[in-house]
Amino acid sequence: MLTIGKRDASGKAAKEADHQPRVAVGEEGGVLGCAFSGIWTTTTVALIDAEMRKIEQRKGFQTLALDLSHVEKMDTAGAWLIDRLVSAFEKKGVEVKMQGQSDVASILLGAVSEAVRREPESGGVRPPNIIIRGLEAVGRRVYEMRDDFLASMNILGATIGGAQMKLGRGHGINPAAIFNQIDRMGVGAIPVVVLMSAIVGAIVAQQGAYQLNYFGANIFVVDLVGVLILRELGVLMTAIMIAGRSGSAITAEIGSMKMREEVDALKVIGLNPIGVLVFPRLVALVIALPCLTIIANFAALGGGILAAWLYSGISPSAFIDRLRGAIDISTIFAGLIKAPFMAMIIGTIASVEGMKVGGSAESLGLHVTASVVKSIFVVIILDGLFAIFYASIEF
Repeated sequence: MLTIGKRDASGKAAKEADHQPRVAVGEEGGVLGCAFSGIWTTTTVALIDAEMRKIEQRKGFQTLALDLSHVEKMDTAGAWLIDRLVSAFEKKGVEVKMQGQSDVASILLGAVSEAVRREPESGGVRPPNIIIRGLEAVGRRVYEMRDDFLASMNILGATIGGAQMKLGRGHGINPAAIFNQIDRMGVGAIPVVVLMSAIVGAIVAQQGAYQLNYFGANIFVVDLVGVLILRELGVLMTAIMIAGRSGSAITAEIGSMKMREEVDALKVIGLNPIGVLVFPRLVALVIALPCLTIIANFAALGGGILAAWLYSGISPSAFIDRLRGAIDISTIFAGLIKAPFMAMIIGTIASVEGMKVGGSAESLGLHVTASVVKSIFVVIILDGLFAIFYASIEF
């Protein structure tokens, strides 16, 4: 804190305890005079604050005359107290005259006054209307989308270019890290993927059988389940589950490393954080998601066979015979082609959100949530784009 002061005749600094701040007030001919003395610092201004507030409430004067010639010491707290008095009378239209201050005190009072004037007054600025606020929110989201896109392209480009374990010094792929991530993201996700896919397949078959029963076309439930699962729901449900399970884990892991400054430590020792942290996870997702999609397709078809058997009386052998005529190899690959693209989107978005984590637990939670929401949203959009593309080429 900036402090200015004088020394007494003995050359020693004035003691604050012996020189409390004081103000002498006098009035004459429409002029209110205030003579300040003593030490006006952070430790002493509380003693004079109440008296200064009483002076601020006085009325009926055209001029305020301030004398600072006997102030022994002053810091920013004391200068703020005097500036508050000046501001209170200036708002009333009173002319303020100041004298006796040293050059250093003038600089301090001017700096405090400028800083206080720069702060917006509470309630003085009306908030913009709802249309302006809405447009502002849209503009901010657009800029955030641009920044996320550039960061995603940076990570994706560096990953496609290679592991780049050493910054600018060749490539180094760590197979052990990739297989470890495949085990965590792929093998570890099999139980939940099988369970959810089987339930979804059974629900689709049950609802299809219930509706088609009105038309006596129960056998077409096989076509419904086969085409819908293999082309759309199998890969889409798997990608959504992986986004919630593995995408959030990637963001949390990288974000925790960012909070503990481990990412900066990798840069210091000459390693590329993208090569060390992102590359193994992204490669593992690209390998694991198509494999999980195949498993999910079998599980969903199994659930559909069971539901069709129970609700429509279609035996498993009849279901499989009908399925052979309802689908072909293009139906299977129409869903599998989407899997690597969805895996890259999930891994890239999760990595970008992890790199954006700040130094607080709240920031980590916000970015983990944003990672899951954005991944699921973009995956669904991508699935829709693939559907439009397939329809345009009649695939």
